[in-house]
Amino acid sequence: MTEHPRLRGDAGQVAPMTVILVVSILALSGLVLDGGRLLAARREANAVAAGAARAGAQAVDAAAVRASGSGLDAEAATASAQAYLDSSGVEGTVVVAADEVTVTVTKTAHPVLLSLVGMGDRPVTGHGTARLVRGL
Repeated sequence: MTEHPRLRGDAGQVAPMTVILVVSILALSGLVLDGGRLLAARREANAVAAGAARAGAQAVDAAAVRASGSGLDAEAATASAQAYLDSSGVEGTVVVAADEVTVTVTKTAHPVLLSLVGMGDRPVTGHGTARLVRGL
């Protein structure tokens, strides 16, 4: 019995295609999983920075508000925002200018699947600003 001519050249073609398919699925899974972790870390950094800025903006000097309408105590605002960052377990910088507190937070995102192909930790930055507004 002779072998059909079209089937003769197909021997061994399934194994390389399977390997390519598995590697492609793992790469796509890594991008989705680790990309999501990166976005979540960025969202968390922004949330912590905004919370620290709000905490700092609550440091009001009542006497200064009555006298000039502007009353953010810069030292207390910086200390309050830094205490918020410390309680959150992240590092960041606090800048107080006039009636505005700006906080910048840096976190590290740790990839899971993409670390297998050499992608290391990624720094993520979040920003938050709160402004002291005088009410009626």
